[in-house]
Amino acid sequence: MGRTNPTYRDALRAIEERWADFRRALRRRDQPRFDQLFEYAREHADASGLLNHQNPLLPALVSIDLEQEARLDDHEERLEELEAAVAARDDQEDGLPEADT
Repeated sequence: MGRTNPTYRDALRAIEERWADFRRALRRRDQPRFDQLFEYAREHADASGLLNHQNPLLPALVSIDLEQEARLDDHEERLEELEAAVAARDDQEDGLPEADT
């Protein structure tokens, strides 16, 4: 039987294992954030595997960037909605008659 090439997911798992000491050295509050970065990379493993880059860390970093860009877009959209709601509320309050004191 012929040998099979390791999958991108295998390479990503190996990268994560190489960074295990770094993760353990992080403060506890940062360890889940570190884990989330690898989750982002796993979400794009299919595309990264098709790239078949000689350095599997680079597609992982681009995958992480893509997910963080999506999060930024979501936060910006939410901020715009909140700003619009505050502005609408302020406009309503400006139209109300003032109470006599």
